[in-house]
Amino acid sequence: MKKSILSFAALVLFAFTTNAQKVEFEEYDLSNGMHVILHQDNSAPVAFIATYYHVGAKDEQPDRTGMAHFFEHLLFEGTKNIPRGEWDKIVSSAGGNGNATTDDDRTYYYEQFPSNEVATGLWLESERLLHPVIEQVGVDTQNEVVKEEKRLRVDNQPYGKFLENVKKNIFKKHPYKGTTIGKMEHLDAATLEDFKAFNKKFYIPNNGTLVVAGDIDKAEVKKLIQDYFGSIPRGADIERNFPKEEPITETIKAKAYDANISIPAIMAAYRTPAMTTKDSRVLDMISSYFSTGRSSVLYKKLVDTKKMALQTGAINFSQEDYGTYILFGLPQDETSLDALLEGIDEEIIKLQTNLISENDYQKLQNQFENRFVNSNATVQGIAGSLAEYYVMFGDTNLINTEIDIFRSISREDIREVAKKYLNPNQRLVLEYLPESQKK
Repeated sequence: MKKSILSFAALVLFAFTTNAQKVEFEEYDLSNGMHVILHQDNSAPVAFIATYYHVGAKDEQPDRTGMAHFFEHLLFEGTKNIPRGEWDKIVSSAGGNGNATTDDDRTYYYEQFPSNEVATGLWLESERLLHPVIEQVGVDTQNEVVKEEKRLRVDNQPYGKFLENVKKNIFKKHPYKGTTIGKMEHLDAATLEDFKAFNKKFYIPNNGTLVVAGDIDKAEVKKLIQDYFGSIPRGADIERNFPKEEPITETIKAKAYDANISIPAIMAAYRTPAMTTKDSRVLDMISSYFSTGRSSVLYKKLVDTKKMALQTGAINFSQEDYGTYILFGLPQDETSLDALLEGIDEEIIKLQTNLISENDYQKLQNQFENRFVNSNATVQGIAGSLAEYYVMFGDTNLINTEIDIFRSISREDIREVAKKYLNPNQRLVLEYLPESQKK
């Protein structure tokens, strides 16, 4: 009976996602190379304006890390037509809100406004691109902001450096070995000319994608886009030629220490393929199988039943050039890190040897159908997905079709991908320990 209920739920979700969730959009290029994506949804009087720049931490010079994230802050400082400190006031006075995010591959700026203020949002984003004022006072101000952010989110956060330590051990050549926030000494050493050069190289129309979504009149918005962005000069083409990593052929063992923790952790990390591959999507499913919810395999076994772990989980950290698949656990009571890793490995071996049950497979399909529906449930979510699918995947219409890739993943695919990537000789084993245990 349970199986039939799950199947019915899947059928309902399938009908909903195939019939009700198709996202209509229009895309085109300006003469300066800027890509534009429009999505009209007049169901609520809201407009969402975003610029997605194909620049992240991996694009930085080795001795000038942290620049991309720094620009996430710096480009709110002001422009030739917007005095310092006025950006947020303009946004809020128009009834809007906005922010920005950065990772290793891209930087994303966005604002949401009442739909009658769409011109304000487009003007702001064009000002950011055409007229940024990069001055020492702004650099000095944002340098202190970034340092405080690093202290708050990384240095003083329990387990805040676990990803940093995974990356620096699993990548030897590729710039993914660094961190998005970068090294503060590099930012301190950067000159004003360094910042201006970074802006000139990467914040150019042919390295940006503009998305306008929501309650818009497309003809009117196209005219505004041409007026605000059309005359911005094209920049020099950006060439990327990052070094390739050699395969991992034997276990890498490492230790890292954290002054903010009292409970150690064990991490097993595997270098995996880029986010654009089907295998990366299979690893997404494997992560959910291992660690989504209290009924997931690792939680049920190691936390609930055997009481070996306080917490355990799996993360498929997929990126443009490579992915990093991480399994982790925090031991409970007298459980050793080795014993906890052995318990995790037992479940990997089961996955590599046997097909997961039909019931578990259907549960995974339902989870991913639900995620797909939720990702397209808001104008903001749709705008972000449209930009990411175009820039990172080269196919904007994946907003409608990526779910078909997940639907095509079979139980056999799950077993084979686990066999292909999740082997002891292909991984880093990191002991993440309290500072007090450092000898």
